[in-house]
Amino acid sequence: MVDRDRQKNISEMEGVEVDRPLKIHFIPYLASGHMIPLCDIATLFASHGQQVTIITTPSNVETLTKSLPSILTLHTVDFPSEQVDLPKGIESMSSTTDPITSWKIHNGAMLLHGPIDDFVVNNPPDCIIADSSYSWGNDLARKLQVPNFTFNGSSLFAVSLMESLRKNNLLHTNSDSDSDSSSYVVPNFPHRITMCSKPSKVLSKFIGLMLDTVFKSTGYIINNFVELDGEECVQHYEKTTGHKAWHLGPTSFIQKNIQEKAGRGNEGAASEHESLSWLNSQQVNSVVYICFGSINHFFDKQLYEIACAVEGMGHPFIWVVPEKRGKEDETEEEKEKWMPKGFEERNIGKKGLIIRGWAPQVKILSHPAVGGFMTHCGGNSIVEAVGAGVPMITWPCHGDHLFNEKLITQVRGIGVEVGATEWCTNGNGERKKLVGRDGIEKAMRRLMDGGYEAENMRLRAREIGEKARRAVQEGGSSHNNLLSLIDEIKRFRDCKPHD
Repeated sequence: MVDRDRQKNISEMEGVEVDRPLKIHFIPYLASGHMIPLCDIATLFASHGQQVTIITTPSNVETLTKSLPSILTLHTVDFPSEQVDLPKGIESMSSTTDPITSWKIHNGAMLLHGPIDDFVVNNPPDCIIADSSYSWGNDLARKLQVPNFTFNGSSLFAVSLMESLRKNNLLHTNSDSDSDSSSYVVPNFPHRITMCSKPSKVLSKFIGLMLDTVFKSTGYIINNFVELDGEECVQHYEKTTGHKAWHLGPTSFIQKNIQEKAGRGNEGAASEHESLSWLNSQQVNSVVYICFGSINHFFDKQLYEIACAVEGMGHPFIWVVPEKRGKEDETEEEKEKWMPKGFEERNIGKKGLIIRGWAPQVKILSHPAVGGFMTHCGGNSIVEAVGAGVPMITWPCHGDHLFNEKLITQVRGIGVEVGATEWCTNGNGERKKLVGRDGIEKAMRRLMDGGYEAENMRLRAREIGEKARRAVQEGGSSHNNLLSLIDEIKRFRDCKPHD
């Protein structure tokens, strides 16, 4: 921690305005899983008196203005809809289930480089904080001679694991094979981590590009807290990469007011009142909450296996099925493609709830009736579950999910694996491997049927949840990191030669 009085005296003698707020530009990627936590981090900086601008597109600005505080400034750059052959208003990965549309949105996001560059050059900041999807963020910062901190939602554990694979030639590079089912222990890592296979060639390329962007930046900002990733992982990361990481989360605690918590993300097709009223009628730790994020979608045959497992398990459940958003009026024939005949009549109401679309996840996880969370292991969902003290049933879908799963199951011991081992490039494509109902039901029962293993997991989850709450409070690890980072950026600014 910087000695603020001493710094103030030295700076005053040198004629530096230490109390002048920083001017920081945030550039989030166009997906809610990236945008929500980075905007929460922007709120953190603004709440400590810094001048913050979030740069995004019109449709995303419209969504963000409904939940962001007025202390933030939003700057709009036009999304290149015509150039990528998309209708107006389709500007977020969360707005589609179609892989082709997702790819077009990604291409459109990459084309934002030009207009964002123009705005930033004409409105130079003291610092840029950009998503790692934008490799040009580093170039822009270098041109302006300001620091660039990168963000992508992955845990430090996951990034460190990816770099260990790369250094030990365990990513696909020149291999003609797109998959390798041989399991192996990750070498030269602080924990004994067993992986089921190598990432695919496409995913390996993406991982390499992401790591290059992160390591070329001034530092890596994480929506997480040191106690979850572990001091041993922080030390390993800094020693092996020479790079600095800043844990500032969990950002879900920023929304102090319970009503604000419900409003995180897209405004929902789901009724907040319906889900919370239903939870109020359930016993403590009795409900399984099932949600795979906003951009992971299963085909009907996989949904059918989930439905069979949920019914076989017998515990109360909330199941979020974004694949069926806008399809509430399905015929019985259509429904029977993804759930057993009579499933809704037997279960919905007293035993369970299906939400077709968005759900108030942070608020659901915080409810005492929720005893387990079946999750895709996205960075945000893991941190939200940990913050609520809820153990997990892990079902990784794509990207960094398989790495995050190992932190939860093999290191922290607060989750059980459902048995999903396939490396996927994105969350929308059909998977080659079907996860069967027996494995799904077995994993849920391990957590929800009680017993020594389940109670130990629940206890550890509550303990880590308490550490998460302390991390963001005054004097906590994430709170101290934020203050230290603000001081460091000010030192960059104040030491920069003036024209």
